[in-house]
Amino acid sequence: MNRRMPSVAEAAPEANATGTTPAGPCSRPAVTTARLVAAFAAIYLIWGSTYLAIRFGIEGFPPLLLAGARHVIAGIVLFPVARYRSGGRPTARNWRAAALVGILLLLFGNGAVCWSEQTVPSGVAAILAATVSLWMVIVEWLRPGGARPSGRVFAGLALGFSGLIFLVGPSHFGGGERVNPMGATVLALGALAWATGSVFSKHIELPRSPLLGTAMQSLVGGAALLIAAFLSGEISAFDAHRVSLRSALALLYLIVFGSWIGFTAYTYLLGVAPPGRVGTYAYVNPVVAMFLGWAFAGEPVTLRTFSAAAVILTAVVLVITAPHRTPNEPEPIPAPGEA
Repeated sequence: MNRRMPSVAEAAPEANATGTTPAGPCSRPAVTTARLVAAFAAIYLIWGSTYLAIRFGIEGFPPLLLAGARHVIAGIVLFPVARYRSGGRPTARNWRAAALVGILLLLFGNGAVCWSEQTVPSGVAAILAATVSLWMVIVEWLRPGGARPSGRVFAGLALGFSGLIFLVGPSHFGGGERVNPMGATVLALGALAWATGSVFSKHIELPRSPLLGTAMQSLVGGAALLIAAFLSGEISAFDAHRVSLRSALALLYLIVFGSWIGFTAYTYLLGVAPPGRVGTYAYVNPVVAMFLGWAFAGEPVTLRTFSAAAVILTAVVLVITAPHRTPNEPEPIPAPGEA
């Protein structure tokens, strides 16, 4: 099996890798405290802030067009850099695999996040995106030859989906207005699509270099998003004069920080830090997103939102930290719900 992309729940970056030639040992920067702190700050703060950036971006751009432009531009820049660093040439099978995963993760996953933020606060979107870790367990269990979750994981799943129901329950139930049901449903389905793509990516032939795989998926997934934007009428209805400076800067931020810097930091950490520690971003990102949405977009943090967030993130911790049934199975890293 080939080296997987950085959004996959997996362990050390060189585990179970075959296919294209990997980058040489000199291609990885030396491990220093400063680099580690900067990389963790990137995946904690930058990825946590992308939800607010999407919120600002869709003020001027249609959601699918925003996501498509972001990923296509990011992929155009990342691909030659990743090709040079990896020293490998993607095969036709690599491209087919990247297309499948890119469509699941970006068209259906990230596209769902962008679309739903028209009606769902950015902080709540981050909470619902965190359920990717829960969906991954279910998809891995239901696939042919999948492993049955342990009792602790079942408890985490029950707790997590209880929090999801609480978040979208009847109006004024639990101290605050409920989340828009349609937006929440789209987010949940997007998280399921992201989890499915992440599980599939462990069993298909992606490039060994995670950065190269990400670049290829950005190109294909971004192109699929642009096609969806065209078919839905977003492109024909788009008025460039309505794009404010804030929306333009949000798109630039998503490209430079969310895609280029964020994934570069993530791939670096996959190679130098314990997987369990890298995976902590899964419960830090929603907290960062909720705070930024409250501080800069005036999004209310109600008792219902706070309680549901605590329940869902506790469930994510239970699932991520649960012992594995197979001793030789690599320690997993949760897939980013927004990338």
